[in-house]
Amino acid sequence: MTFNFRALAGALTLGVSLLGGSVEAEEINLRLAWLSADSPRDPYAITANAFKTAIEEAMPGRVSVALFPNRQLGDDKEILEGMQFGTIDMGLITNAVVANVEPTYQLLDLPFLFGNSKQSHAFLDGPIGQELAGNLRRHNLVSLGAAEGGFRNMINNSRPVTKPADVVGVKYRTMQNPVFIEMFDSLGGNPVPMAWGEVFTAMQQGTVDGLEIPSAVVQANNFFEVTKYLSQTRHTYSAIHLLMSERSFSRLPEDIQKAVIEAGRTALEVERQTVAMNEHEILESLKASGMEINDVEDVAPFREAVQGVYSRFEASIGADLLARARQAVSGN
Repeated sequence: MTFNFRALAGALTLGVSLLGGSVEAEEINLRLAWLSADSPRDPYAITANAFKTAIEEAMPGRVSVALFPNRQLGDDKEILEGMQFGTIDMGLITNAVVANVEPTYQLLDLPFLFGNSKQSHAFLDGPIGQELAGNLRRHNLVSLGAAEGGFRNMINNSRPVTKPADVVGVKYRTMQNPVFIEMFDSLGGNPVPMAWGEVFTAMQQGTVDGLEIPSAVVQANNFFEVTKYLSQTRHTYSAIHLLMSERSFSRLPEDIQKAVIEAGRTALEVERQTVAMNEHEILESLKASGMEINDVEDVAPFREAVQGVYSRFEASIGADLLARARQAVSGN
């Protein structure tokens, strides 16, 4: 892994909160970073603020959380590397970037795996989700759970998407992740891997025709200003992982470790409920802002078109894990 000097420089400028060995409780300040806006409707921001509230109320005067939204400490990849090196304490990271570090997480990005949020939550909180979380420990990361990013939808300036043929030839920005690239290839689109910080300008300039993100992120980051169509393809569930550096976590006193874990659970519960309540209002707001929104009535042709993606990543995910996952969601 390439050492990330940007993350290290940011940490040195801000002051590393947990340097050295174990620390006194009153000295603990945790830095929590993410890449999107600190908006009241942004899933990342909701999670971060809920965690800050929960841990500071549980440990008043002993633990504080400093929030760094909007790529202040770098993109997802840079924040994740910072946590692995121990120069950033905590981060909210989209699943596709986590999967680049731990391939078993590619499972969660497989298209049309989950049918609804309730099913996704049960899966992530259940045995397979816990197994995936355990895998992160070998990468110096502690998982505090997965927040509700919502289902990812296709937005573009070419045409509404109601069938796979509508994706053909359209240039979609994708995350720099092979599962998403393969998915759009399978649907006949032209995937353009691109870092998040470049996407808004790319849409303004027509470098790409569209992208795929949850509706809450469309609104919180003003993509309605540069994009006409929002098609509710709900092709991939967007898990946002609340992670902590193993190095930072291990230096905490035991009672603070327990409080961090419990605050993580509380934050996820608050965030999931908030996102669910916001969903209808967000769609109405996007319509009022001029976006044309359509549902996809029949996802079966899409499911059929992307079956090759499952075969392509079976080896890296693990055949047994993939089989158990498909069994867990079947019939639900």
